[in-house]
Order: sequence, then structure tokens, then C-alpha cells
Amino acid sequence: MGEIPVGVQLYTLREETKKDFKGTLQKVAALGYQGVEFAGYEGHTAQEVKAWLTDLQLNPASSHVPLEQLESNLAQVLHFEQQVGNSHIVCPYLMPERQTEKGYYELIDSLNDIDTYCKKEGMSFSYHHDFELKKLSTGKSALHTILEETEVNVELDIYWLTKAGEDPVEWMKHYRNRTPFIHLKDMTTDGEQFFAPLGTGGVDVKAVMQEGHRAGVKWWIVEQDQCKENPLSSIKKSLAYIK
Repeated sequence: MGEIPVGVQLYTLREETKKDFKGTLQKVAALGYQGVEFAGYEGHTAQEVKAWLTDLQLNPASSHVPLEQLESNLAQVLHFEQQVGNSHIVCPYLMPERQTEKGYYELIDSLNDIDTYCKKEGMSFSYHHDFELKKLSTGKSALHTILEETEVNVELDIYWLTKAGEDPVEWMKHYRNRTPFIHLKDMTTDGEQFFAPLGTGGVDVKAVMQEGHRAGVKWWIVEQDQCKENPLSSIKKSLAYIK
């Protein structure tokens, strides 16, 4: 078993990609990242993006695509992603108006449909979370319910799990081989619980990484929703910590 490759979620560098998408990819490659997880393409064509990745020897780990697009435009989304060379898509979040008990049950039907279509097209599909750890009337969390009622993979986010008082390693064990991507993210140890470069906060990143191969993790994805310093220097620190 080789090392699990490390990518960066480009949402972390959203201001940079807006200004210079290709230049940002160059900087990510220069830092030593092996791949990227996309969060939109800023109007660039699939052919352009594919050429840049090939040029920089960066792999497309996966791509976050808003649920509304997956529900209304899935065939076109998958065609674009396949042209980029990407075989995995992730539903990144649920809009607040859908975060109700009824909304979650409707979401389950929707995720099952998307998952079936993706498999038919040779793609895999994951659900990513942040608010889904609140309990439904059944006493189970929305996230557990979604994962029990679907076969979709889950992109666990170790910051949000820790913040909700959950143990990321236990989730990885429970959903073994359904967690191809893990968002590696740290949290400051003060009252603010702000996003932090890996190794500088209180999340047990080491324990998560030790569980990686057993859990069937295919990619570690570094993400920092907000940075107090330059995001590039944050992701540089995080990669140095992983290494």
C-alpha cells in the first residue's frame, strides 16, 4: 500500500482562483500537492483545465458540485467532469431552506437518484456535510440517517465532526470503505474554534491519518474555510505537517 495522496480543496483558494485559475494551480503543484478538489471552474472550459492539470502533473481528486446542479443538470455536469479527467463528484452542502426533517428525507431520494446515475456513468458520488450532525425526531443525526438510507459515499470533515463533539475516527470505522475523501482541517483551541492550519490546533489529525488505510481513504483533502493569513501559506503549513 502506497501513501495516500494529498490534495487541496480549491475553495480554500477561492479568491486566488478567481483572479488567476491556472496560476493558482501552478502554486499548488509547486507546494507539492498531488491533486486538487474543485469547487467550480470560474468559467474555464474542461479542455483548458485538463491541459493545465496534465502540464502540472496534478490529479483531479474530485469536484464539489452544488446540489441544485446535480438535480437539474446531471448529465451535463458529468460530461464536463469526465472531460476534466475527474471520476468523482461531491455534493458539498444543503441550502438552509432544505435543512428540515422533511428536507432531509427528500434529499435521501434525490441522493439515491444521483448516485444511481453516476454509477451508470462510471462515476462515484459522495455527500459532504457540516450541519447534518443535528438530531432528527428519531434521535439519530441527519447524517447517520442519510448514510443509512442511501449507498452514497461520505466526505467526512474532521473539523465539523470535532466541533459537534463527535470522534472522526469512530465515523471512519463505522463507514469503512465509504469514506474515499477526508477533509483534513484543524481548529484553534480557544473559544473561537476558528479554522487553523493542520497541527496548530486541537483536532487529532494524527489519529485520523493512522486510520486512513484501514478505512479505505483514497485522498486526504486539505481544506481551510477561512484563513487569518494568506491561504497559500496556510496550506503550505498544513502540507508540511502531513509530511
